[in-house]
Amino acid sequence: MSNAPHPLVDRARRLAAEVLAPHAERVDREGLPAGHVAAVKRSGLLGASAPVAHGGTAAPAAVRREIAEILAGACCSTWFLETQHHTPVRLLSEAPAPVRDRLLRPLAEGELLAGVAYAHLRAHPRVRVRASRARGGWRFEGRVPWYTGWGLNDVMLLAGVTDDGEALFAAVEAREQTGLRPSPPMRLAALTATRTVSVELTGLKVPDDAVVLRLPYERWAAADRPRNTNAAPAVFGIARAALGVLEECGDRDAARTARALRTRLDRVRRQAYALADHPVPHEHVAERLALKTRAYDLMRAATTAAVVAGGGRSLDLGSRAQRLAREGLFLLVQGQTADVREAHLGSLGHPGP
Repeated sequence: MSNAPHPLVDRARRLAAEVLAPHAERVDREGLPAGHVAAVKRSGLLGASAPVAHGGTAAPAAVRREIAEILAGACCSTWFLETQHHTPVRLLSEAPAPVRDRLLRPLAEGELLAGVAYAHLRAHPRVRVRASRARGGWRFEGRVPWYTGWGLNDVMLLAGVTDDGEALFAAVEAREQTGLRPSPPMRLAALTATRTVSVELTGLKVPDDAVVLRLPYERWAAADRPRNTNAAPAVFGIARAALGVLEECGDRDAARTARALRTRLDRVRRQAYALADHPVPHEHVAERLALKTRAYDLMRAATTAAVVAGGGRSLDLGSRAQRLAREGLFLLVQGQTADVREAHLGSLGHPGP
């Protein structure tokens, strides 16, 4: 049996080594250049989760996780833009024919890049965005607090709650238009480069043939909740990158610390991914959350160690160590749900021996 890496993993490594990592500090300060977005589109990675029949590669979950680790460790801003693309692709794979046939292949082949505007659904029963029936389609009203990739994405997967209590997802052009107005890009402690905005919706009209998914909110929430109980691959990617910084210091104490942390990180990673592959996603939730919080702890320890080893140099904005530490802060709250927050705070308040 061949131990050769999957072709997409090879592509991810080349993209990371040749494009992302060499410019990550500049991107962090100045923003994602068009060349990075074009390189991601050309890489073939955007079709990793798409069906082969629609131009994708239907890569196994383990391959998709490894890609995420590689990209996040090289440039977390680019990874975050790339990773959001896969949710629209996944939903479009099972969407009604009109919207699927129009968008899935261009998204899978990298002609188009998609972003998501649905995290606000998790605030339910508070409804931040409402979708109401209109002639020939739907009208969206409300405010999307976070949308990443403004000016970089081509398609926005927009979600709202209907008057009948359904979650409704639609594909719209990611541009300013009648009924859709973005804020200026937010200045964030990390990942400002991703051009994250809030979006005001004042009667945005969306035709019926743009609807990707429509189902009772509770059915959507029941499927959504377990996803965020698993440890995110990006956490391991950032932690591994920080350990690489530590190992490159040439300091004996730093190398010893890196070895100890890597052993613990690899163990948690194996356990977390084994649970992620469990066929019943809503089982072993407590164990999943415990591994997720341990992964956070190890990421924080790795990035802190990299900063400490770098000394005063780590405070320079050109320092890889401090960039990774700030990106780690972002991952602590990315995709956070009430269950995840409760488990994480509980672990921080009751540390182990």
